[in-house]
Amino acid sequence: MTTELNLIAVERDADRPFVIAVNDLVIAGWTGRNVEAMEEHIRELEVLGVPRPRATPLFYRVGANLLTTDVQIDVAGNNTSGEVETILFSTEEGLWVGLGSDHTDRHAETFEVTIAKQACPKPVAEGVWRYTDVSPHWDELVLRSFAWIEGTRVLYQEGAVSALRPAEELARMYTGTDELLAPGTAMYCGTLAVRGGVAPATQFELELDDPVLGRQLRHQYLIRALPVAD
Repeated sequence: MTTELNLIAVERDADRPFVIAVNDLVIAGWTGRNVEAMEEHIRELEVLGVPRPRATPLFYRVGANLLTTDVQIDVAGNNTSGEVETILFSTEEGLWVGLGSDHTDRHAETFEVTIAKQACPKPVAEGVWRYTDVSPHWDELVLRSFAWIEGTRVLYQEGAVSALRPAEELARMYTGTDELLAPGTAMYCGTLAVRGGVAPATQFELELDDPVLGRQLRHQYLIRALPVAD
């Protein structure tokens, strides 16, 4: 199934509407470049009952129809949470960098990670950058998220993408060749450790900061927890 995202190409000279068609959505997990930091995230999830990965990184395939730019998502129950990530979009015009949240069902994650990731919509920011504009200073990009927990806005995640494997490296590991992603593929490129532990929120905000070119991608969305019938 192809999903078309109505986005905005943020170019150096001007912005323009840009439609990206996604056939295949890949969630790259356990992508930490720093073994200690990745171990911290693994321990965070172990507290919730999530088993250790059999290998790192792992690549989870989920439905492209989960991608959404909506400002509210509906989820089942109160055991879900977001994760800020860069996204690599492969198009006929080349690679583009986006921003998204790998919103995941933490209860389902305790018995099957792929099902947990398929269970929730995947919010994405409207803006995207050309990969070639940021690739020379990729490691200087900064990811950040804020979560509204019990009515309080808290800094949830923050750090440079240098803590994660480079996007091109992940793409080649996924394809198993020297080739990057095929056009129509989108890949979430991994997340950072959470400050204070994984927790559900009523609202989630995410940012990708480019300090070299002096610009940001941003998105925020509300989380409506639907009741789970007994």
